[in-house]
Amino acid sequence: MQRYRIAFFITLTAAVLLAAGVVLLWLDPQALKTRISSVVSRAPSSPETARSETTTSEPALVPVSLTPQRMQSIGVKTGTVEYRQVHDEILTTGNVEVDETRLAEVQVRFAGWIQKVYIDSTFKPVQKGQPLLTIYSPELVRTENEYLLAKQNRGLLAQSTIPGVASGAGTLVSSAIERLKQWGLPEHDIQELEETGQAKRDLEIDSPASGLIIERNALPTMYVQPGTKLYSIADLSTVWVYAQLFQNDIGRVKVGDSAVITVDSYPGRTFPGRVSFISPQLDQTTRTAKVRLEIANPDMKLSLGMFVNVKLALALGRQLVIPASGVYQSGTRQIAFVVSTEDHGDEHFEPREIETGARAGEDFVVTKGLKAGERVATSANFLLDSESQLQAAMGSFAPPPPGVGAAAAANAPQVSLDYSSSPSTPRLGTNTLRVKLAGPDGAPITGAQVTVTFLMAAMPAMGMPAMRNVATLSEHAGGVYEGPVQIQMGGTWQVTVLATKNGQTIAQKQLSVTAEGGTQ
Repeated sequence: MQRYRIAFFITLTAAVLLAAGVVLLWLDPQALKTRISSVVSRAPSSPETARSETTTSEPALVPVSLTPQRMQSIGVKTGTVEYRQVHDEILTTGNVEVDETRLAEVQVRFAGWIQKVYIDSTFKPVQKGQPLLTIYSPELVRTENEYLLAKQNRGLLAQSTIPGVASGAGTLVSSAIERLKQWGLPEHDIQELEETGQAKRDLEIDSPASGLIIERNALPTMYVQPGTKLYSIADLSTVWVYAQLFQNDIGRVKVGDSAVITVDSYPGRTFPGRVSFISPQLDQTTRTAKVRLEIANPDMKLSLGMFVNVKLALALGRQLVIPASGVYQSGTRQIAFVVSTEDHGDEHFEPREIETGARAGEDFVVTKGLKAGERVATSANFLLDSESQLQAAMGSFAPPPPGVGAAAAANAPQVSLDYSSSPSTPRLGTNTLRVKLAGPDGAPITGAQVTVTFLMAAMPAMGMPAMRNVATLSEHAGGVYEGPVQIQMGGTWQVTVLATKNGQTIAQKQLSVTAEGGTQ
């Protein structure tokens, strides 16, 4: 019974609290709207909204006009967009390896014991037909004796009148010769066997090619089986060089392109070659592919395993190019500041989004956004970008009041605007701003609306977006307006003070302020 009473009182209390909440929201619907707005604002945005925010995250840019004196002071130089024959090169490294098409191996087709070894060390040069070793094989000797016996019987049975005897003797001779050839017995040894009529105990193994012994497994008295590799012989008059090529350069190289290698061992000497193969597989760790070069090596200067420098020459044809220093990487965009051909008096730089292709030496190939003959800024692009962002931001924060013409601006009374802050040098965190407005007669101006905008241009090279803070000042006595502003980072800020009254601008001031501190 006690449990039921406790449950009853808990349920009653919850019902009373719920009813009180409903009454409160009914009496103050604005609180309900504020709560709903807060929840909606914290809700995750849709993919479409996220994409829209991403595409509009780049700062706005406007044309910039500079006097010749200003251009000289900040170091602005210009270059020309033009068509010309473009040649590029890729510099990389590689290693010298054996030309696999010039590699030979020495093996035997029978079992036996090695007797004499004439080439007893690696890296000895050999000529084709030069003796390498001798080997004794009981099977080979037995086959030679069978051949001599079959040859002798063929002579004795050649006059036989019995059908098939003479032809059978000839077949035995042919079969024995064929077995000797299958054992790998050279023709001159077979000829010697036929002329002398005596089986040769030790068979001489000769080099099948000219080159350098790069592997040797033959030892005296060693027993060998068919297929045993005794020597590896490499012809190094031509070698392969395997160079490492990054993934973004693979499409620029093709088979047949010329190449030049250099070696620190021979300063000033170059070894020409060509691309013979591009590997279809990339190294997962380094994201590079192997490119094989064929290099002539007649005087054996290039040794196996040698580290070399590789230069691949690329002909890109006639292309529209821009100086590489004229391309400004602004976040996800490529910007060129184009010198306008219109008559503005001062130099007029128009920011234009462009697209570029491969880099060719000191130039970029232009694929979109520029025409031949246009001039672009090739230095101080960072300063031009900052100035363009600053002017775009100031234009959006302090637009000219609608309906105010040039005559009205000329006849407007002169208002003095005094700006100060506490502390006098702004610092990281909260600062107090103070603006005093006075008319031509020194009388304080009341009833104005005063805003102070702090702007720091984006710095894409450092991965920092543009920052701005707008402070609305409250009116105090004597034409003084005060209010707080939050500064998130130390450095130079562009400050715009704007005072309006009755919808018209009565005073405006722009200045640079350096704040102390690091970042929040």
